[in-house]
Amino acid sequence: MTRPATHIWRLGKWARILARHGALRGIQNDPNTPAPVKRLIGLFSIGTVKSREPDYAGAFRAIGPAAIKLGQTLATRPDLVGEEAAHNLLSLQDNLPPVDFALIRDTIESSFEQPLENLFAEFDEVPIGAASIAQVHKAVTTEGRQVAVKVLRPGVRERFAKDIQTYEWAAAQLESFGGEAARLRPRLTIANFKRWTLRELDLRREAASASELAEFMASTPGYEIPGIDWDRTNGRVLTIDWIDGVKISNTEAIRAAGHDMDELAGRLVLAFLKQAIAAGFFHADMHQGNLFVRADGTIVAIDFGIMGRIDRQARMWLAEILYGLTTGNYRRVAEIHFEAQYVPNYHDVDEFATALRAVGEPMRGKPVSELSVGQMLDGLFAITRDFDMQTQPHLLLLQKTMVMVEGIATQLNPGINMWDVSAPYVRSWIRDELGPEAAIADRIREDTETLLRIPQLLRRIEERFPPRGGAPEPPPLPQVDLLRDRRGGHALGYVAAAVAGGAAVWVAAALGLFA
Repeated sequence: MTRPATHIWRLGKWARILARHGALRGIQNDPNTPAPVKRLIGLFSIGTVKSREPDYAGAFRAIGPAAIKLGQTLATRPDLVGEEAAHNLLSLQDNLPPVDFALIRDTIESSFEQPLENLFAEFDEVPIGAASIAQVHKAVTTEGRQVAVKVLRPGVRERFAKDIQTYEWAAAQLESFGGEAARLRPRLTIANFKRWTLRELDLRREAASASELAEFMASTPGYEIPGIDWDRTNGRVLTIDWIDGVKISNTEAIRAAGHDMDELAGRLVLAFLKQAIAAGFFHADMHQGNLFVRADGTIVAIDFGIMGRIDRQARMWLAEILYGLTTGNYRRVAEIHFEAQYVPNYHDVDEFATALRAVGEPMRGKPVSELSVGQMLDGLFAITRDFDMQTQPHLLLLQKTMVMVEGIATQLNPGINMWDVSAPYVRSWIRDELGPEAAIADRIREDTETLLRIPQLLRRIEERFPPRGGAPEPPPLPQVDLLRDRRGGHALGYVAAAVAGGAAVWVAAALGLFA
């Protein structure tokens, strides 16, 4: 287990980089920041020359690959890092210098236990993209199939594991202060970040996600997922079909090709809604670099390392919330928040409905060029503190993706109204899922599942209360007071480690080790 002093040493190094980029000013000035955190920031920042304008994205890039991914996650948490920081982090591009091709070749050959030439007839040594976790090369298989080959950076799993341990430790210390720090649930944020990152670090999982999404979207015209070459895919290497198309951000080329920009924007929005609401499984990294438009107008998505998943009940709540906001039924939207236990029951439903109206009413019926879904969601975040709402990570990931989709759709069609595009689809889905036929089908399915569980339930009862001759239930063990209090036994050690770590970081800074 990593010692607290090691975590503090790492945090001290990162804090100095953040301080130089002016990225700690907001935390220091926030009245909700616990006083011990402010004191540690002051200690770690001694001797740094701070930037006048905060550059959060630049700071996370300077810290390293794991921090880049963490920064992209924090971009979904304006309630945790502030709106200014979240907006800046949305621009955090995951671009790094490429790894030497000899290391890439070694990764491919060692993972498949055969020479590169046995797998690929051609392999471009210059990557077409290099990110914090992997880089991508163009290749041709021995069967003549043009493909893109994604290869993990050597040592990336080990480095991420160490950094995530420190993130978890820091989040636990922060949450232990209670109050606002506990309400924002930083430990859950890091837990979700860890889950997403571990998924990205196993390229078989990404391939499986692409395959699952492709199956669901197969019946959607004009939207495509590249095919997976499973014979050339493993945990460290992913091989998919090569995409000939124009990046969706290149609006001039798309317009010059004669595509209907308005139809393209609407199709992108509806494809996202189908994934999020109908499937409950959505591509959660839909930025401009991951979407292409083919010559026939088909939208092609790539890079499925980050996927969002929402269960059926949450999708029903989400659909009703979206529809309630589009129609101005704020009372129903408020009721759903209470039913879902997003808002504690000691608050008043009508007061919450009024707060929602204050956010939603100014935005209804206006095009994105004037007001946006993103702005509405930012407004919703602003009222969470007043109503003691705990954050919902699955909805935050959805919000981030919705803002991405909205931004791309706006570039394609500046006059698009997200509500007008989404309302018919959401209304149709609600009718199909919440109508009387759906209610009867749900009841039949639930009753059938209950009947099928009866044999298993009986077996569990027999295991819990065995017939005579079976092993007797052991008696309850006596309560024994431990010599060391687990809750407070390490408090002095943490203080000593913080002082030692801070002093070590200060000395290292004085010697120029962090320059």
